Amino acid sequence: MRVTNSLMSKNFMRNLNNNMKNVYKYQEQLSTMQQVSRPSGDPLKVSKVLDLNNEIKQNDEYKSTINDSIDFANVQDSALANATTSIQRIYTLTQQAANGTYNHEDRQSIKAEVENEIDTLMDSFNTSFGGKYIFAGNNSTTKPFVKEASVEGEMPKVTYKGTSDNTSKEIARGVAVEMKTDGSVLMNTQEESSDLGTLFNDLLVALDSDDTEKLGGSILNNVDKQINNIVNLRTNIGATQNRLVAAKDRNESEYLNLKTTYSNTQDIDLAETYMKYSMEMVSYEASLQMGTKILQNNLLDYIR
Repeated sequence: MRVTNSLMSKNFMRNLNNNMKNVYKYQEQLSTMQQVSRPSGDPLKVSKVLDLNNEIKQNDEYKSTINDSIDFANVQDSALANATTSIQRIYTLTQQAANGTYNHEDRQSIKAEVENEIDTLMDSFNTSFGGKYIFAGNNSTTKPFVKEASVEGEMPKVTYKGTSDNTSKEIARGVAVEMKTDGSVLMNTQEESSDLGTLFNDLLVALDSDDTEKLGGSILNNVDKQINNIVNLRTNIGATQNRLVAAKDRNESEYLNLKTTYSNTQDIDLAETYMKYSMEMVSYEASLQMGTKILQNNLLDYIR
């Protein structure tokens, strides 16, 4: 093979161009602190980086949902704690009213306090979070529990205006948790005699009529059932809270793993990259120096 000046020049320019590309590659990595910044650099790695980035964003969305759900469950638990205090006070007042030593005026005083506790109980059940009622099912913008006059128009009666639905929240891919938003459970309609609306109506009527037998019998028993009903719902919400807290821990662990993988895939090793950059610069500068000997002398060199 005949080696000519033209061939040497072409090879030199090709090698110099490769050196320049390598210098540019590591210079760009040092500037961006990333291994790749465009698909053409490494299509497979870029694809993996994009997938990881999407996973991290989705993880953040799940984290936000979990935190909101935990806050929601905490508000529910607090509301039911207050409701339990109110219904327990109603139980105590019912016991007192059933005492035969109390006269009609005493029971009217108890009735006034019972009505106040019923209002407090309704306020607890009508607690809202983020502008939505927590025990209204899917009808979360309408106050679920209202106290209105009964058919006879004699005593107020509690009714439920929400829906019998729980709300589902997706907390991970393919994993959903059910938030207990079905307020109809609090009405305890499974047993007609202990239905919340019927119970309070019967209680107020019995206080007006001094029916101590009913106060100390069926009504007191039904108030106790209502206490247990609220406690049971609070227990279910507590179990949901525990599940959400566990999901939050898993979410944080997954986030850490994703960020670590992302960093290993995308971020550069600064010391190693700088060393490679320095070596490529030495190679590039050496190529330039060799070029003065490889390239043909120009006309001015011969004139001198």
